[in-house]
Amino acid sequence: MRAAVVGAGAWGTALATVLARGGGSAREVLLWAHEADVVESINRERRNRFLPGIDLPDTLIASADLEQTVSAAELVVFAPPSHVLRALSRRVSHAIGPRATLVVASKGIEEDTLAIMTDVVAGEVPGRPVVALSGPSFAAEVAVGQPTAVVAASRDGEAARRTQEALSSEQFRVYTHDDVTGVELGGSLKNVMAVATGIAEGVGLGYNSRAGLITRGLAEMTRLGVALGARPETFAGLAGLGDLVLTCTGSLSRNLALGVALGQGRSLSDALAGKDTVAEGVRTTRSASALARRERVDMPIVTAVHRILFDGEAPRAAISALMARELRAEQDE
Repeated sequence: MRAAVVGAGAWGTALATVLARGGGSAREVLLWAHEADVVESINRERRNRFLPGIDLPDTLIASADLEQTVSAAELVVFAPPSHVLRALSRRVSHAIGPRATLVVASKGIEEDTLAIMTDVVAGEVPGRPVVALSGPSFAAEVAVGQPTAVVAASRDGEAARRTQEALSSEQFRVYTHDDVTGVELGGSLKNVMAVATGIAEGVGLGYNSRAGLITRGLAEMTRLGVALGARPETFAGLAGLGDLVLTCTGSLSRNLALGVALGQGRSLSDALAGKDTVAEGVRTTRSASALARRERVDMPIVTAVHRILFDGEAPRAAISALMARELRAEQDE
């Protein structure tokens, strides 16, 4: 299977590495990078500055030509930041073969339309099956072959199985799923909860607070997901609880680190300054807040993070407001 990956950030490069190592059925792998220096360093030095210190396989070829990268691919993986996914998928729509399977590894909710990522790609590249790839997976650990389990979700069962077969190896286990909305929302909303957890850590709160935020964050994610048609049990799986725990506790989490900086008193612009990588939780906080209002779903943690990020509320004040909310039963009625 010829495979192409659009987006040579850490996650896109890690997935391209999985494909290029040939654990599954994919063998020929092209990786499109926006940055000319990234293309050169991958092809000449087998290195990518977005994954420092990791040697890339010789069978992985980087390219700056987006249309050529995807033109002959049977499997096209989209892994750019969420805010550029629509523009890139629109740009390559004409170049993608009519029988290609499209895999969306970007995690987020589009700000303007509040669409999930697979709907963005399906709208711009119609007529091809679309698969959401999500789950607990730090790119650096995937790239070096640490055992990892993720989910490939699609309404087209055969497309999900093709994705599973192409990516699976002894180190990278892929499960199939059919709840695309639940899998995607789990992968995007957990970034907001990681920012919240980092804020709590930054102001000096301990493990009790972290456990409470993770648990109640999962409840919020599930409420919104069910309102949008997802199944509640999806959020107990890899793309829900699994990814939530990883992103809220792992030292490699960009969203957790951003939250810590905010909790320690840094401004959002200062915390984001000079970063090569994207903390998707910032954009997703806006989208999740808007979705919650539209669906009339109570999401107090998302609301608190939104106030800290965009309204200038002090982190300690936002946490105090969460603890002072009206008392209620734990289980939603």
